[in-house]
Amino acid sequence: MADKTARLSQNTPGKYYVDDQCIACDACCVEAPAFFAMNDEEGFAFVSKQPQTDTEVEECENALAGCPVDAIGNDGDPPQ
Repeated sequence: MADKTARLSQNTPGKYYVDDQCIACDACCVEAPAFFAMNDEEGFAFVSKQPQTDTEVEECENALAGCPVDAIGNDGDPPQ
């Protein structure tokens, strides 16, 4: 499970985040491209936009479930 104390500073504030265990596999960006982006220079993904609707939350949850190293969390700050 992702560690909210290790969340990357590039994440958009809110419930979903990527922590420092990300291996830049790109799975989240493929699963939910509207909400995850890749920092190619530093080699990690981050949450670029927080979901607002149930459908968007489902996309983020699918990305979370597909993360091979459990680097995506959904226990961060409440949505803003």
